[in-house]
Amino acid sequence: MKQINLFIELTRLKKPIGFMLLFWPCAWGLTLAYDFSNSPNNYFFYLSLFFLGSVLMRSAGCIVNDILDKEFDKKVLRTKERPIASGKVSIKLGILYSIILCFLALVILLQFNTFTIILALASMPLAFSYPLMKRYTYWPQLFLGITFNYGLILGWACIENELNLAPIIFYFGAIFWTIGFDTIYGFQDLKDDEIIGLKSTSIKFKQKPHIFLSLCYLIFIMSFILLGVFMKFNIIFYFIMVVPSFHLFQQIYNFNINDHKNSLKIFKSNNFLGLLILFNLLIGKY
Repeated sequence: MKQINLFIELTRLKKPIGFMLLFWPCAWGLTLAYDFSNSPNNYFFYLSLFFLGSVLMRSAGCIVNDILDKEFDKKVLRTKERPIASGKVSIKLGILYSIILCFLALVILLQFNTFTIILALASMPLAFSYPLMKRYTYWPQLFLGITFNYGLILGWACIENELNLAPIIFYFGAIFWTIGFDTIYGFQDLKDDEIIGLKSTSIKFKQKPHIFLSLCYLIFIMSFILLGVFMKFNIIFYFIMVVPSFHLFQQIYNFNINDHKNSLKIFKSNNFLGLLILFNLLIGKY
């Protein structure tokens, strides 16, 4: 039981916000491409595959992140008790867990068409190099956005077996959504990160975070509008867009740079935003 609990802690399975934020773009891309005049069973089958894949890949990513950040995590109050940083789980065991999780994710990936498999495998180097970015650039959130929203492309590709401008427009905007919410999340560790020399958009824009967040979320909203125009969504789509847009700017309004609990609460609220966007897409199409 102790080893099981350590595995759950290591993979953050008790913190579903991580894999849900990875899952929502997959669901968006799938919904955008899927023709619901066909059997909806296939839609839920693909949705289930993406959900399981998100859980497995996020879990593997957490382990890789903790291995690479072991020495940094020891120096940060919020992360010093993580299993690898605290020595409760060895690096060798962590690598073994990660390999097993990636193998299971590969089994799921092989259920998709060849084009989707190739696209997914092409993203792996970026996915596992992301934890290193905060050592070298103030824009690790940009690399996280590119990685976390890649499922949007895969969701589209598994249905259409090709790419066009629609998913790319939305993917571009979703990257800025991730930059925004992860910048908010990063303020929890801002002081510790500055002391140990790590970089982030939270540090880079700490003087004017609300302006930066407004710009990120505005780009996301504008890409969503452009997507609606390109896909010829119905007029109700644009009226309902008010709800997720209000949610995003409420995040900015409520954000307090000095309140760590507030930052975490706002970050977690993006799970609900993912559901709102999915609902908006379904309404827009039909």
